[in-house]
Amino acid sequence: MKDKIVTKEQFAEIRKEIKQQGKRIVLCHGVFDLLHLGHVEHFLDAKKCGDILVVSVTAARYVNKGPGRPFFNDQQRLQFLSQIEAVDYCMLSEAVTVHDIIRYVQPDVYAKGSEYQTAENDLTGNIGSEEDIVREYGGTVYYTKGDVYSSSKLLNHYFSALPPKVLETSIRLKEKYGQDLMQQIRNRMEAFRDIKILVVGDVILDEYVFCNVQGLTMKDASLSTFYDYEERYTGGALAIAKHVANFSDHVTYCSMIGTEQGVRDYIYANMGSVKLEIIEDEHFTTPVKRRFLKENPHRQEFDKLFSINHLMKRGEKKRFDYRAFHEKLNELTSQFDMVIVGDFGHGLIDAKAIEILENKSNYLAVNCQSNSANMGTNLITKYGRADSFVLDERELRLAFGQELSRREELLQKLKEQLKGQCVWVTVGAEGAIGMQKDFLVHEPALTLSVKDTIGAGDAFYSLASLCAYKELPVEISTLIANAAGALKTGVLGNKESVKKVDLLKFVNTVLNV
Repeated sequence: MKDKIVTKEQFAEIRKEIKQQGKRIVLCHGVFDLLHLGHVEHFLDAKKCGDILVVSVTAARYVNKGPGRPFFNDQQRLQFLSQIEAVDYCMLSEAVTVHDIIRYVQPDVYAKGSEYQTAENDLTGNIGSEEDIVREYGGTVYYTKGDVYSSSKLLNHYFSALPPKVLETSIRLKEKYGQDLMQQIRNRMEAFRDIKILVVGDVILDEYVFCNVQGLTMKDASLSTFYDYEERYTGGALAIAKHVANFSDHVTYCSMIGTEQGVRDYIYANMGSVKLEIIEDEHFTTPVKRRFLKENPHRQEFDKLFSINHLMKRGEKKRFDYRAFHEKLNELTSQFDMVIVGDFGHGLIDAKAIEILENKSNYLAVNCQSNSANMGTNLITKYGRADSFVLDERELRLAFGQELSRREELLQKLKEQLKGQCVWVTVGAEGAIGMQKDFLVHEPALTLSVKDTIGAGDAFYSLASLCAYKELPVEISTLIANAAGALKTGVLGNKESVKKVDLLKFVNTVLNV
């Protein structure tokens, strides 16, 4: 029996022989996470269009259906497919799109499920480009017939692929808002493109140094490590700006940096479409957080050993001349539909800046973070206004010095104090609590599989702010923001921002019940 599992390069050689024999090649592509009757019918119908059926499978690292997907690994999915009689060859597609596979296979027929005949069902927007490449090699596109099933729906219902309570939440939301809820979300999210956004907040450069731990030194029992490699990411409010720039076409970022060598060039080279209004001052310290990590050999997780922070000292903040920054805020703030503040308490946003933001913002979203460098001194209560805000449970309790009061009561109190319209407190593995007017929701976290929590709160805040500005129902807003945070936990640090297509596909996976 021939080996059905081949590489794309191997099939390119096999293809020549098939063509010499005058046989027609049919290509099917997908994730095929859980094979079911719908897949078999799809393959059988596709095979009628030719002689040789090739099935390509998206490699796990490129499947953007959210954390925990695919449920089965690459080799398992290929093995499943190879056991189907109608399938002649199967291969792994190691890319986000199938474009490369199409070029190697050069199918006479590219078969897609009937659901893809409707453009609205294509969350990726790739079908058009796929068809173009197929036709480039003389092929045609065929949409198979038969009932449409869903691997995601089966996994969600019968394989516990979603965390506890998420299945019930998804069913409840679709019953309340309609079975076309996903399309409603797509339409509402598309409207984010036209929002004119000003992001204001601390620049943070995250430096990750990866090490292998040798053990303890003999003399003083300190940790000894092997240096492996290091990476740098744009963090802090820079990360917030990059998140929202994946959803809005009009994002400007305003901040300050020092004149440290290479900092300005690095930021300007890594902010994509974001317009930058950054003031440089030789007396200002650009925040740099250098973390040392070791990889867990058994899980795709990293343990942080320790960190070294380069920050402006508290005394320096009082002496620094902020007039140029205040002038820039005065000039810019009122020009935008909304202002999103990322206040990390590292020396950028003082009382005068807050006054300008509160008085001139058409819509003001605030995230005021407490961390090891500012614990107890950077409380959200220093603001007098926030149309929307997000903070975690520790920050909420610090704001009122209340350790034992109910979270919901504190959130209500802070909402009234800041005159908020739609507000949230994130509660880790429990998800998030949101409040809009007097309506309170507690929605569960969408993943419990975490690679790194750094930046997850910023991703949640970025999408929550956009949803709040567009006045989406708080239940839907929290679902979208939770999805953004969940996607971010699968990425190390701020190495990647939350992409629109990834978010839509993950939300679609969660709602596929």
